[in-house]
This record gives sequence, C-alpha cells and structure tokens, in this order.
Amino acid sequence: MESLPEHISENVNPLRALSLDVLRQRTSEKWRAYPEDVLPVWVAEMDVPLAEPIARAIIDAVRLGDTGYASGTGYARALADFAAKRWNWHTLAVERTAIVPDVMLGVVEMLKLVTDPGGRVIVNSPVYPPFFMFVTHMDRQIVEAPLGADHRIDLDVLETAFRTTTATGERVAYLLCSPHNPTGTVHTEAELAAVAALAAEYGVRVVVDEIHAPLAPPDVFVPYLRVPGAANGLSLMSASKGWNLAGLKAALAVAGPGAADDLARLPVEVADGPSHVGVIAHTAALRDGAAWLDALLAGLAENRRLLARLLAEQLPSVRYTPAESTYLAWLDCRELGLGDSPATHFLDRGRVALTCGTGFGTGGAGHARFNLATHPDIVAEAVRRMAASI
Repeated sequence: MESLPEHISENVNPLRALSLDVLRQRTSEKWRAYPEDVLPVWVAEMDVPLAEPIARAIIDAVRLGDTGYASGTGYARALADFAAKRWNWHTLAVERTAIVPDVMLGVVEMLKLVTDPGGRVIVNSPVYPPFFMFVTHMDRQIVEAPLGADHRIDLDVLETAFRTTTATGERVAYLLCSPHNPTGTVHTEAELAAVAALAAEYGVRVVVDEIHAPLAPPDVFVPYLRVPGAANGLSLMSASKGWNLAGLKAALAVAGPGAADDLARLPVEVADGPSHVGVIAHTAALRDGAAWLDALLAGLAENRRLLARLLAEQLPSVRYTPAESTYLAWLDCRELGLGDSPATHFLDRGRVALTCGTGFGTGGAGHARFNLATHPDIVAEAVRRMAASI
C-alpha cells in the first residue's frame, strides 16, 4: 500500500499530489459507492490533500480537545475579509450573517423564511439535483426556467416564470445557483443586476447558492448581494467546495440590508447544526488558504484543457465547453445515441462512474457530469475507458 504524502507546498498543483493507490484508501462516498474496478469521476469531492493551514487548525483543535459546539463570528469575519480581497465585496456585514449546518440545509431555512408551504420556487435547469429533492421535500413546488442553449440565464424565460408564478399573489422565491452547477457558468454583473430588477418588479425573493464561488477566477465571480437592487436577497456561502471540506459541515447565510429582518427570524436551533471543527476548518481555509486555492485553480484550468483535447481526439461526438468555474464538466453525449442516461452506459461498459444528467431537470437528458478535480492521469484514463466503451 502506497504511503500518504508528506506536506505539500501551497504553490504546487494539489491535483497531482495523490496517486490512484492512495485515493483508493479513502472511505468517503466517492471512493466507496462503486466497486474497486470503477473509476469514480462523479460526486463533488476533490482528489486532493488537505491544505496545510486547514490540517494544522484541525489538529490543533483536536489536541486541545476543542470539539464542542460552534460559537462566535470568526467564520463570518473570515468570509467578509476573503470577499473584500477576492471579489471586491466590501459590504458583507458580519451582523447580517448566520451560521447554518451546510449550504443546502441553509437554502431550506431561507426558503422557509420567504415562501409558504405549497409555494413555488423557480430554478434554472439543468441544475444541481438536490435543488429538486430538498425543495419538494419541504413541501414547495419547483418551477423550471431553463437556461438558454449557451448555458446562460434566459431573462425572457425567467421573466415569464416570475410573472406567471406571482399572478396569484403568493410568495415566490427564485433559487439561483451561482456559479452554476453543472455547467460552470459564471453569471455576469449585468445578468445578476437584471435578475435583481426582475425580482423587484415581480416581488420575487432571491435565494442564491454561491458554494462554488471560490472556484471561479477572482476577477470573474460577482457576489449577488454586491449588485445594484439585490438588497433583499439571501446568500448561502461556504468553503466546502473550494477546499474539499464536505465532511466538515459548516456554512453561512448572508442577508442583504433589506433581508436582515428575515434572517433575524431564523430559528435559533439552526445554529446548533454545524460542526465546531468544521467551523474551525472553514475559517482557516478563508483566512490562510488563498495560495493553495490559487494553485488548485491553475490545476483545474489545466484539467479543463486536457479534457477538451482528449474528448476531441477520442470522443469527438461528445460536446464539451470548458467553463469558467467549478470542477465539473457538463458533457453533451446525445450524438452518441446512448439514450437519456449515457452515464449508465459508461458505468456498465466502461467502468467509469459519472453523474447522470437526468436528475438535473430539463436539459439533462443525454448528458453526464464529469468531476475534473482529480489527477490528470485519472482524467485521461476515464476518457480512454469511455471511448473504448463505444
């Protein structure tokens, strides 16, 4: 069995640090959901070592026995500082934040604040499958406003959804994914300002999942609450995706000035859900993990270019447009003639696990999501297997 790596320099591409043999020692969902002969490039876990500042903070907490309940505003202050430096967002007010267990549970709590049971929530499909699962489980109805063919928000379609859903006078919310999962689209400031204007015109409340924000280039991502007209929006943010902390639960709900009263109604027991060690880890990521993150972003850019080249050479019928953000690749496999679920074919015939596109709603059939956050050799082997299966 190959030994685990020693300390990795924060300037070295973390995607190249771990071999397949080391990765197969992991016991998380990505590496245990399928038999060992399957190459997993599906669920949103990264194949990277933990950033040294995060590992150090966790180890220090364990040595101290600091494993009680989460407390304080250190996480929120770290996010505010990170947002100011990274995204030129200087109005993230710590007093308008609340700690929540994770982003999706935070989304649920925000939607409870601004909609009623049985009410409608608008989403831009194809979109992250838990949007559908969590929203319907909490007794709300999903209304789809599909993205355009260019994977961008279709403002005409969105306005139609706003107009029809609010016609009865009910409270309606728009659950925005920014940057967008699975396409990787980063919404522009102009697009977000147009969304805010439409929301104000029709009285729709915007709740935005910005969990993938750290994975966008700093000069590209625009926080929704930073744009004109978004003052009554609610955002969910976390270091989870940027630093691979999904197993260390902690996220923040952030309110614009006009939504402060809504956030103040958040039940106090919600704050008991996050992990204290998770809060410590996320805080360390935001405060001290920028150099590691920059090295990761460079590695992801290399992997996007690699995947595009390999698909062009070996699977030219698969359509893929490298995105600006996330570590997820949205593959249009319809020309292969594999039906609605090409991921099933690639699993059965190629022993490669991708995420099936059908769960992403309208626009997902015939597509599959490929997780790029792994060693380039694994990307290459996955494409080789996929091509050989055809």
